[in-house]
Formats: sequence, structure tokens, C-alpha cells
Amino acid sequence: MAAEISAKIVKELRDKTSAGMMDCKKALQEADGDFAKAEEALKKKGLATAAKKSSRIATEGIVEAYIHMGGKLGIIVEVNCETDFVARRSEFQELARNIAMQIAACPQVQYINAADIPPEIAEREKKIEMEKDDLGNKPVDIKEKIVEGRIQKKLKEMVLVDQAFIRDSSMTIGELVKQNISTLGENIQIRRFERFVLGEGLEKKNEDFGAEVEKMMSK
Repeated sequence: MAAEISAKIVKELRDKTSAGMMDCKKALQEADGDFAKAEEALKKKGLATAAKKSSRIATEGIVEAYIHMGGKLGIIVEVNCETDFVARRSEFQELARNIAMQIAACPQVQYINAADIPPEIAEREKKIEMEKDDLGNKPVDIKEKIVEGRIQKKLKEMVLVDQAFIRDSSMTIGELVKQNISTLGENIQIRRFERFVLGEGLEKKNEDFGAEVEKMMSK
């Protein structure tokens, strides 16, 4: 006997996955009412849909700006989709906003995808790790494995799509984008971003308050 699927649980699954109501009901029916199994099935379906759309040209979209810390940190990110219709949708704009906020929250992020990292960055990190004192007495093969693990961890911290979403740590930014591809029905790409930190790169003035007071009193 098939499990009875209530409208309430269908809505809960929709809220959790952003999938369509009929898709949620079907997934629950196929999973005999098991919420976790239905969620996993919808997730796999969404990833498959996103993979099919990932090669499609995306030249529309928006440039989103996010200012934080009272104007001391600013993020500009370009997120692309296929049509202006989707670019105007609130879901797409919310996605762009969330991505900008994610970049603001992750100062170590420098690249969108792992493929964007130049080979020399990995080589530099490997050289740094190989020279660390805690690896000095270890056999070469063990040392290589430890260093490789540390490098992969560091490189992952630099990649935006690999970061846990600040509003839902159960998914990465890459998975968040794929979820929106499934929901909105278009290819979505994070194209580029810039981070602006107030005073970054400038030589800051060292305040000598004692000397300043003496100077004022001598007038």
C-alpha cells in the first residue's frame, strides 16, 4: 500500500529543495513517504539537470554590489543567466546577493573554480609546506602525502564554489548555484568578482599622539 502524502510534507520538501510541488509529491511517493530519500532523489535530479544546462551560453544577468562593515568592505560580483526574464526574477537576484555576501564572509577566496587557480600557486604552496619543521624527520613518501593533503585543503579554501553556504552549511555555493539552475531552468554562471577593502595597499600613517600634543602645546 502506497504511503499517504500530505500537502504539508510536500510543502516542507518544496521549501527545503525549491523543487516544483508535483516533483516533490512524486519524489515522496516513490520514496514511500521517506523525506530524506525524497530530498536526496530531488537533489540528484537537480544536479543532473544543472549538468545538462551548464554548457548553454549565459550572457544576461546582473552585477550585484554588497557593502559591509560600515563602508569598509565592498564586493562586486557578476552572475550570468541566459535571459533577461530570469535576471529580473527575485530568486536570481537573491542568489546574486547571497554570492556577494559569501565572498565578503570569505576573505581567503580568490578564485571561482579550482580550474582557475594558476599552477604556480600550487607549486608555491608545496614549496612552503615541504620546508616546514614538523615534516623534517618523516619518510619522503609520507611527507609527500601529508603535503598533498595540506595543499588541497589550502587550495579549496581559495575556491568560491567549494565554500559552505553561510546561510545553509549543508550545501556549498556550487550546489546552491545548481539548485537555482534546476529551479529557474537556465544555465547560471558566476563570471567574476572584485573585493575592495578600505585602505588596502596603502601605507597607513602611524599616529604619534605624544609628539602631536607636544607640537600643539609649543604653539
